[in-house]
Amino acid sequence: MARQLAAFIVVATVGSLLASAVLAEGVPLPTPAPQSSSNSDAPPVPPASVPSPGSSGSTPDSSHGFFPFSIPFVNGSGSEAPSGQATAFSAKQRQLLDRVSHYLSGIQTLVGNFVQIAPDGSRTEGTFYIQKPGKVRFEYNPPSPIDVIADGSAVAVRNRELATQDVWPLSQTPLRYLLADHIDLLRDTDVVSVSSDDNFISVVVEEKQLAVGTSRLLMMFDAKDLTLKQWTVTDPQGLDTTVAIYNLDAKTKPNPNLFVINYQRSPNIGNQ
Repeated sequence: MARQLAAFIVVATVGSLLASAVLAEGVPLPTPAPQSSSNSDAPPVPPASVPSPGSSGSTPDSSHGFFPFSIPFVNGSGSEAPSGQATAFSAKQRQLLDRVSHYLSGIQTLVGNFVQIAPDGSRTEGTFYIQKPGKVRFEYNPPSPIDVIADGSAVAVRNRELATQDVWPLSQTPLRYLLADHIDLLRDTDVVSVSSDDNFISVVVEEKQLAVGTSRLLMMFDAKDLTLKQWTVTDPQGLDTTVAIYNLDAKTKPNPNLFVINYQRSPNIGNQ
């Protein structure tokens, strides 16, 4: 149980905005209020955290949910199956979910920069690489010593300074939504909210774990071209971790060596 609870601290999100210039393309981390479906009694999603001045470059601490995903977050042992509530949404909402599913399924490679906002407001930055199916790497800029690597079957959180790493099955993280060859949000997840305005399409996916409670994943997409802008993971304690991505490149194919995990450091993969 302790390992399961500890696993929930690994949290994250993805996105980028082209508004006020905080970074190269601007990453203003919006605070949406998605509308629940008519038959859903899910509470409103907490707003995204706002970075604190001067907090850039702090080192991730696993006790404060600094990583770009949550473990475990997916249907499996001790979790409830998706409710399959497609009929709870209007025709317009189902159309939005179909468009988002098509967009996510169409991504094959993606390279860019990210800014991550922890629950305490501290900010870290870095570079990420995606290669479908199942591969991703988050490299945090110094002074952070952290790399997060998925090789298609597992995810490793590696500390370069301490020469340590923790490994989990990829199937126990919401990274699978981004890294699957095909995703149908209505069929494969428990969507509790979908909404849109002039700027964003927002989708909220919920996961209920019998042992530790409910987690939520809020994904935000550009309303015009459906580009993924950011996501926020809310853990069972109500703590948010938000990551925005920018400077996106969907043409460059990442080096396969970026996705290699050294299992000699952590040979056993399981429910950590």
